[in-house]
Amino acid sequence: MAMLVPSGAGCGRFIASWPPRATSSVKPLATLRPSPTGESVDWLAGTSGFFEQDSRPIMLFDGVCNLCNGGVKFVRNNDRNRRIRFEALQSEAGKKLLMRSGRAPDDISSVVLVEEDRAYIKSEAVLKIMQHIDLPFPQLAFFLQFIPLFVRDFVYDNIANNRYNIFGRTDSCEI
Repeated sequence: MAMLVPSGAGCGRFIASWPPRATSSVKPLATLRPSPTGESVDWLAGTSGFFEQDSRPIMLFDGVCNLCNGGVKFVRNNDRNRRIRFEALQSEAGKKLLMRSGRAPDDISSVVLVEEDRAYIKSEAVLKIMQHIDLPFPQLAFFLQFIPLFVRDFVYDNIANNRYNIFGRTDSCEI
């Protein structure tokens, strides 16, 4: 596409390519990070066993949070085909999967959806979970994705930061 634009000595020609291209940065799913004992571990290779025989994504949730436990029950009730597996963030497997996702093993601030080749956090994880469960939630997720990420994550963070005050907590994981 070419367009004439005014310049100091008459008109100049501006050429733009179509479609416009955006560059994006790619974050690795898992990096070599020291283990709790101080040795370097490849968390992607170290947790590949979770996906060897079962490729379904794993939803990591705060096991002592009443809101999170309710969310897991909701997903389980609306996932007739059992497309999602569940693991508490506080479990050993949950900590390993958190490290695979590039997060600290004690970070329980967000729901995380771990797939074989990628992990989602906060509102992206919620939308991705909605895509896996039964109707009408995939369609709702489609429309919610048009809300800017910073707005969705702002709402998510406000709920997550106050979840114990509003919904309470339990002494152990109920799931």
